[in-house]
Amino acid sequence: MNLHEFIQLALAEDVGDGDHTSLSTIPADAQKRARLLVKETGILAGVEVAQAIFAEVDPAFEVDVLMHDGASIKPGDVVLTVSGNARNILTAERLVLNCMQRMSGIATHTRELVNLLEGTRAKLLDTRKTTPNFRICEKMATKIGGAVNHRFGLYDMILIKDNHVDYAGSIEAAITKAVAYLKETGRQLRIEVETRNRAEVEEVLRVGQVDVILLDNFSPDGIRDMVRLINGRFITEASGGIDETNLRAYAETGVDFISSGALTHQIKSLDLSLKAY
Repeated sequence: MNLHEFIQLALAEDVGDGDHTSLSTIPADAQKRARLLVKETGILAGVEVAQAIFAEVDPAFEVDVLMHDGASIKPGDVVLTVSGNARNILTAERLVLNCMQRMSGIATHTRELVNLLEGTRAKLLDTRKTTPNFRICEKMATKIGGAVNHRFGLYDMILIKDNHVDYAGSIEAAITKAVAYLKETGRQLRIEVETRNRAEVEEVLRVGQVDVILLDNFSPDGIRDMVRLINGRFITEASGGIDETNLRAYAETGVDFISSGALTHQIKSLDLSLKAY
């Protein structure tokens, strides 16, 4: 799904056969304006999405963007103004706010975590733990906040996790089958494999043929030991039970990436509003 498709589906869900409140109360030819106000401190995200929504609802809108994605915002800031058909402004209002409030909440939390990594080699990754059909916006928000986008879906990378290993019979079997699949289909996808203990890491090191080793639910000391064992042969990623309280400790182990589902699934939206003026 691209951004245009997302917006079309979201508008269809919200508008249905018509915005009957606006249709019944606002003259068809009324021309008005509104401004998007900040009511909470954080990192702004979703301006690009808002522009696309306004353009989809009414190409005749005049949108003046005053603050851009990634900006630090505080109560009282004006992000943008929109002018045009009053009914159409009201139709676009809720979708614009729903997207921008959640995206700004994600970007704000992401930036807080990224700041904790300063001075280390570790980079923060997002995950597939996203809201169905809203992933495109949530991935945009984590990137705006300073994280690195991991795979977007099941189709753009092979990530062999614990259940795949258990179903395949072993790490070696899973990797061997994945490599054969790529050869047979002619696809060029990176292979990452999840490991749960030292023995599984040693098995990956013996088998090879992967790009990334995911170290899941290791302690910081355990990650440090595995990074030493891997010794740069593969990219390393840490995950599982990592939050703002221990993120720095994991980053200081020398691991390349740290992934966090909390970037998108445990987020409080930032307070924004669209007000007539």
